[in-house]
Amino acid sequence: MKILWITNIPLPEASLLMNERSSASGGWLINTAKILSNHEDVELAVAFPKNNIENNQMLHGERIEYYAFPKIKSKARASIDSNRYLKDIVEKVNPDLVHIFGTEFEHSLAVVNVCYDLGIETVISIQGLVSVIGKHYMSNLPFGVQKRFTFRDFVKQDNIQQQQKKFIEKGTLEREAIKRTKHIIGRTTWDKACTSHINPDATYHFCNETLREEFYNHTWELDQCERFSIFTSQASYPIKGIHFVLEAMPLILKRFPQTKLYIAGHDITKVDTIKHKIKLSSYGKHIRDLIKEYKLGESVIFTGVLDEKQMCQRYLKSNVFVCPSSIENSPNSLGEAMILGVPSVASYVGGIPDMLKDKEEGFLYQHDAPYMLAHYVCEIFKNKNLALKFSNNAREHALLTHDRENNKNRLIEIYNDMLNMA
Repeated sequence: MKILWITNIPLPEASLLMNERSSASGGWLINTAKILSNHEDVELAVAFPKNNIENNQMLHGERIEYYAFPKIKSKARASIDSNRYLKDIVEKVNPDLVHIFGTEFEHSLAVVNVCYDLGIETVISIQGLVSVIGKHYMSNLPFGVQKRFTFRDFVKQDNIQQQQKKFIEKGTLEREAIKRTKHIIGRTTWDKACTSHINPDATYHFCNETLREEFYNHTWELDQCERFSIFTSQASYPIKGIHFVLEAMPLILKRFPQTKLYIAGHDITKVDTIKHKIKLSSYGKHIRDLIKEYKLGESVIFTGVLDEKQMCQRYLKSNVFVCPSSIENSPNSLGEAMILGVPSVASYVGGIPDMLKDKEEGFLYQHDAPYMLAHYVCEIFKNKNLALKFSNNAREHALLTHDRENNKNRLIEIYNDMLNMA
C-alpha cells in the first residue's frame, strides 16, 4: 500500500535533511509516521509546503521519501484550482491514496483538486476547523481590545478583528475541501458534527491520535511536583484562553498565595527592548494589562519555547494542568497531561468532553467562567487524594486513547476500507 501524506510542516527527519531546525508543533505526526513507515505493507511518502523555493525538492529519509513544494500564496486561486507542483508530486509518488492532515491551508484544497482530477482517493484528518473556530475567536474579549491596533498590528494589518477575518476566509477554502472529499478521519463528537454539517455524504472514520514518544515514558508523581503550580501550554492567541486563567488567578492566590502559573512559549507581553515593543500584539498587550491589573507579576512565568523533553518535564513538575480554550477539537496538550497523569482542569468545549470524564478523570468547566476554573484548581490543590484519583483514572484512559499499536492498526484499517470502497 503506497500512501502520500500532505502535512502543514516538515517532519523532524525532513528538517534535518534540509539542515533546518525542526518545528515544535505537529508532534503527534512524528510517532505515527515512524510506526506506519515501519509496517511491512506500507510505503509512506510525505509532502509539505516550504517558503522561498521555486520548484519541488525531494529528500530521501531512512524509510520515508519527502517532498517540499512551493507554498501557495494567500488568495492564489489559480494555484489552488490547478497546482502543477502538487500534481507532479502526486504523479511521481503514484499513491493508492492521499491523506491530508488539516484543512486550514490553501494547499489542502489544492491537493484535493489535484487528486480529484487524477481519480485518486483522498482522506482529510481533522485537526481544528477554522470555519468553526473563527466563530469563537473573540472569546469574551472587550470590544476595545478586539478593534485596537498596536504598532505591530498596524504594520502587519493583523489586529484581533483581522485575525478573525483571516480564519473566516480560510474557512471558505476548508469547507470547499471537505465538500470535495469522500472521506474524513476524526476522533470527537465535535468534529463529526461539524464535518457532517459541511458534507453529510462523506464517510466518517474514527481514529485516535498517537502522541509524542517522550510522553509514554514517564508518570507524574505528586511528591515530585512543584506544589501549587499550574501549567498551560499556549497563550499565543485568544482562543487559547489564557486571559481567563489570569482572571482566575486572584481567586486562587487568595486561598493559595504561593501559586505559580507557568505558560509555555514566548513571552507575548515583553516590552524590555525596542524590538519587543514593536512586536507587541494587541492580545499580548491585553495579557500584559491583566497581569498588571491583577498584580500577577511575581506569579506568572513564561517558559519560552520548549522541546519535547522539556515540555514533558514541565508537565511532570506541575501540580495541575489547565486547558482553558474557548474552542478545541481534541488538544494534544490535554492528552499529554492525561497520559502522564497530571491532574487536569479543562474547558467544556468542542471535543474535550470526549477526552476527559468530568469529576472522574479531572474537572470540566464552562470556558467563560474563570471563577469555576479557580474553584476546581483549588479543589485539586487542597485534596491530595482527589489529585491522585484524577491522575490514575486519566492516565488509564489516555493509555487506551493514545495506544500506538491500536491507532496504527486502525489507520491501516481505514486505508484498506477506503481502497475497498473505491
